[in-house]
Amino acid sequence: MIPREIWLDRLRAAWAQRPLVWLSGVRRVGKTTLAHMLPDAEYFNCDLPSIQRRLDDPEFFFDGLPPDATVIFDEVHRLNDPSLLLKIAADEHPKVRVLATGSSTLGATRKFRDALTGRKVTVHLCPVPWHECRKAFGIRDLDRRLLHGGLPDQLLANRPDADFFAEWIDSFYARDIQELFGIRNRQGFLTLLRLLLLQSGGQVDYSRLASLSELSRHTVKAHVEAMRIAHAVHLLPPFHGGSKQEIVSRPKCYAFDTGFVAYERGWEQIREEDRGLLWEHLVLDALRMQFRDDQIFYWQDKSRREIDFVIRREGGRVDLVECKINPDKLDPGAAEVFRRIYPEGTNYVAAPGVREPWRVRRHGLAFTVTPLPIPDYT
Repeated sequence: MIPREIWLDRLRAAWAQRPLVWLSGVRRVGKTTLAHMLPDAEYFNCDLPSIQRRLDDPEFFFDGLPPDATVIFDEVHRLNDPSLLLKIAADEHPKVRVLATGSSTLGATRKFRDALTGRKVTVHLCPVPWHECRKAFGIRDLDRRLLHGGLPDQLLANRPDADFFAEWIDSFYARDIQELFGIRNRQGFLTLLRLLLLQSGGQVDYSRLASLSELSRHTVKAHVEAMRIAHAVHLLPPFHGGSKQEIVSRPKCYAFDTGFVAYERGWEQIREEDRGLLWEHLVLDALRMQFRDDQIFYWQDKSRREIDFVIRREGGRVDLVECKINPDKLDPGAAEVFRRIYPEGTNYVAAPGVREPWRVRRHGLAFTVTPLPIPDYT
């Protein structure tokens, strides 16, 4: 079992804030394995009928625990009323540390009657990020991470397994989407998911997706929202506010894992022209580990000049992040336009082959070339 200290530290930090931690992430991303790494924790698999019966009376269950116990409720959404169990834990047994896991955002599905606002801390377990890939898994081949993806089983496999990806997609629909959201049109949903995998990293055009999937525009938006809640896609909004020339309404859509993007595109090896786009996915994962989702954007103007990622900071500062396999090929043109509108902030270039941050000047702008995660200069 590969120790995942990055994530164990995040769980410990979350428990320092609240006794209830919600660990979410797509299936097979490693939630159960991570939970088993917690020392002296009592584990409950909520898929099992015997465990479901044991948790039917939450008051009786918690009264039988030591006051400082650590308990894990894996796949807690399998219970009839998971929010009641977690609410009683948070309100009546605040010294008990609880880790609850699930595939979706807590409170966003039909199963949860209470989102437990103010009672929990959420930790999103993403596919193995690039900096953990190198340090914990000992994998330094970027193309391997891009092609295999970051689900641990596939990352460690000798080669990408098409059957694994196909089976995961079927299971995702049956176990997450159909059960949690009640979406019955399997063919239409999976067609839309595959379209989003093919177009990952591009702007969302709901009308075009509706035409290609033969779904209504309203249904497409509802299905994309279900995928977002279940962590299969992330919608990245455009940053705007200082110029009439900025794109203001169309988000970008990133799939949750590069392996699935490569699988859906039929790639058996990573092509030179596609490496940069897939690297963007890894940079986005790293940024989402560092910053809240409502701090992260992309930027584009009507002349199609674009910044890969923009981070909104306090005090009106705005950092920008450009993703480059080779930082020597940085074109500062878009950054120059952006900085004329938003002068305060730090400019970063995220590159996979960099060991330590270093600075470079391009056309009068200073850039910090950095590995992941980016330095947290505030």
